Amino acid sequence: MKLSIERGALLKAVAQAQSVVERRNTIPILANVLIEAEGDTVQFRATDLDIEVVDRAPAMVERSGATTVSAVTLNEIVRKLPDGALVTLTEDGQSGRLQITAGRSDFKLATLPREDFPVMASSEYASNFSAPAPVLRRLFDKSKFAISTEETRYYLNGVYMHVSDGEDGQVLRCVATDGHRLARIDAPLPEGAADMPGVIVPRKTVGELRKLLDDDEMEIAVSVSETKIRFATPDITLTSKVIDGTFPDYTRVIPSGNTKRLEVDATEFAKAVDRVATVSSERSRAVKLSLDEDRLILSVNAPDAGAAEEELAVAYADEKLEIGFNAKYLLEIASQVDRENAIFLFNSSGDPTLMREGNDTSAVYVVMPMRV
Repeated sequence: MKLSIERGALLKAVAQAQSVVERRNTIPILANVLIEAEGDTVQFRATDLDIEVVDRAPAMVERSGATTVSAVTLNEIVRKLPDGALVTLTEDGQSGRLQITAGRSDFKLATLPREDFPVMASSEYASNFSAPAPVLRRLFDKSKFAISTEETRYYLNGVYMHVSDGEDGQVLRCVATDGHRLARIDAPLPEGAADMPGVIVPRKTVGELRKLLDDDEMEIAVSVSETKIRFATPDITLTSKVIDGTFPDYTRVIPSGNTKRLEVDATEFAKAVDRVATVSSERSRAVKLSLDEDRLILSVNAPDAGAAEEELAVAYADEKLEIGFNAKYLLEIASQVDRENAIFLFNSSGDPTLMREGNDTSAVYVVMPMRV
């Protein structure tokens, strides 16, 4: 195998591939990236057996072929090469080494046979559709903060992507929850997605997918089966197993009878929460919200550290209410708001609170209160 490729294109492809690779591996080949050169394209394939990413880049291929080398080492080498350099990759099949040359730099990396590299079994996908990158980015970005990190409840370790009934017909919906907070985000249902099986997309896959979704003009081809999900652009294909489990009935957690309505400037609210939480003990991080007519007082009382209080002018016309929340959860939810105002709907100090962005009901958040 022999090919030449521009350093920028090589770095982009290798960086995406190596991020899938697990740093600690008991199977040596899983630390490697499979390089396949043919025609005028080189592709880089990496996997951790649950996720597989294939990244394609244009190259001048002198001799087609394939080999595998350490993904992390290759990424580090390419990253440190000068901008605009032309990089040549050569492997003769005899030496067991891949030679990387660029200008006066010359590296030789150990290889492993391409036959040992595991390729994810292809799947029959029940549903195929495409969606614009900004739509998918919003669905996953706004829900991922609520993914649970508790390994025992593994079915909460991802984002539940499914078709559901919205206010104006069917929608593509992403939901995540850890039992303390919940995010439910809707988007218009793409053509061809109506028969999609509901799947739980793992946390790591959501992180890797984010790198595909940076280009606003890009249409992402999505394929879904009961066991796998695939996201593809012309240059990158990301295939992932989905979590084998049943997502709980989240609709029972979303309150419908909350009538006490608070409207507040989302940015000011987040900043105020952040300021008063500075003195709270790290363990509880509890912030008390005291609501009176058009007035909100945020307070923290940490006996060992001190106390803090801040008042905000808000729109609130219901009876007095005192309710406590974990400061971290409040901050994460407030930071999701793209619009100017956040609307909180309360019932009592012991019931879940609903939050949405202005009058937009396509993004709904629920947070459980704390005793303060």
